Amino acid sequence: MREQYRSEAFDERDLAADPMEQFARWFRQVAAGGMLHEPNAMVVSTATPEGRPSSRTVLLKQYDGRGFVFFTNYGSRKGQELAANPYVSLLFPWHPLARQVIVTGAAERVGRDETVAYFRTRPHGSQLGAWASDQSAVIASREELNARYEELATRYPEGEKVPAPPHWGGFRVVPETVEFWQGHENRLHDRLRYVRDGADGAAGWRVERLCP
Repeated sequence: MREQYRSEAFDERDLAADPMEQFARWFRQVAAGGMLHEPNAMVVSTATPEGRPSSRTVLLKQYDGRGFVFFTNYGSRKGQELAANPYVSLLFPWHPLARQVIVTGAAERVGRDETVAYFRTRPHGSQLGAWASDQSAVIASREELNARYEELATRYPEGEKVPAPPHWGGFRVVPETVEFWQGHENRLHDRLRYVRDGADGAAGWRVERLCP
């Protein structure tokens, strides 16, 4: 199975001054195009201190000049791995447009106020689900999970305020590199990567072109 990518040229002159603005440009195009279900879906890859990796698909919920934010159970596998080893990779696989964005950086917890503010925007059922699921832990059956949910639904009926779980919250991935990948014919893809210059977050970015 093989496909020839036919895309417009993408070179350094097309880039924004910083990677978050460039990401915003591409994300707006992808979201407006209607070609992707959940364009904010991204593969989050973490690793244990021993270097054993794991990956899963998570929804991006916020992004700005500080980085990329997602929310999870802090006791989940990814939460525990990030607590022990904050280095993370994000992949946005926008295949219908022959595009990918690959981010590497370090994850840090967002402030509790930010977590609670986002939790309030979630549907009622999703709020209950955050309490019902001991994410990544072994459970005996689906029936046990459903029973937990029904108990919570009785305690917090629709319209009643559900408190944000203390074990649940956001991570912000502060990027160190952001690569924009545009597919082309003959596998001569464009790969332009922003690399953070210096330890200071205000130090700026340089752009590198990578061989495909």
